[in-house]
Amino acid sequence: MVEYISINGAQLAYRLIGPANAPLIITLHGGRGFGDHKSDFKAYSPLFSSHRVLSFDFRGHGQSSRTEPFTFDQLVDDVEGIRQHFSGTEQPCIVCGGSFGGFLAQQYAITYPSKVSHLILRGTAPSHHRMCHDEDTAIHTLEQRASKAPGLSIKFLKDKIFGRFESDLEFRLIMYAAAPLYSEHFDAEVALKHNIDTAFYAKSHNDLYAEPEKFFDYRHQLHLITAKTLILVGEWDWICPPEQSKDIASRVPGAHLEVIRNANHGVHLEKNAEVIALIKQHLL
Repeated sequence: MVEYISINGAQLAYRLIGPANAPLIITLHGGRGFGDHKSDFKAYSPLFSSHRVLSFDFRGHGQSSRTEPFTFDQLVDDVEGIRQHFSGTEQPCIVCGGSFGGFLAQQYAITYPSKVSHLILRGTAPSHHRMCHDEDTAIHTLEQRASKAPGLSIKFLKDKIFGRFESDLEFRLIMYAAAPLYSEHFDAEVALKHNIDTAFYAKSHNDLYAEPEKFFDYRHQLHLITAKTLILVGEWDWICPPEQSKDIASRVPGAHLEVIRNANHGVHLEKNAEVIALIKQHLL
């Protein structure tokens, strides 16, 4: 059941499962402007026997309030507010971030190194420079997989997904057209239901793609991360290819990288049992 908490003036929707006083895992979802906590909660809730798993919707996403500003710094401050509320001022937590949530997880671990005991990154990138490079990779992938996503054009990819949407409806329709690219085992009926059940908010997407938010770069700060770090990526991830995760792993002291075979961007769902086993081993 979804509950709400007031953090930094915003009402944030969250779900929490696991034994009271167990170590806290905070999951940070992907999808600038259209992600929410649901897939992460489904993927990581199997860890509840030994940990508290908390998944929440960022402000301007899902069922949380549309309280501005929508900036990287504000979302990271919200994560710290949640950690303090559920773990106390000094107790560190485990942070698990994927895709856009992985950007925020890196920034949080750099900003609050003593507050993160373990860091888990899934299918993400260390800087906008790599994202700009891999916009070209995504375009190449779209050209190769055009038959999988006939409703998505290169113009839509460049100007909308990597740019700005004119309305919530345009956002919804284009992301449905792009959906086949995100999974190696696409199911149109499941994707349609997911699209209908998802909140799309163009304003938060656009703000989080505006300067300076689009132009993040953690590469020269990743050495400041002190958390025990696990990096997971699907070998066929089309939007955050494995090269990006390899770059992060080369810069975070002691980081461990796992490239999951036959998986795409949603590796935590597509290969859930394998991912959960790797995380359990990492948390020992």
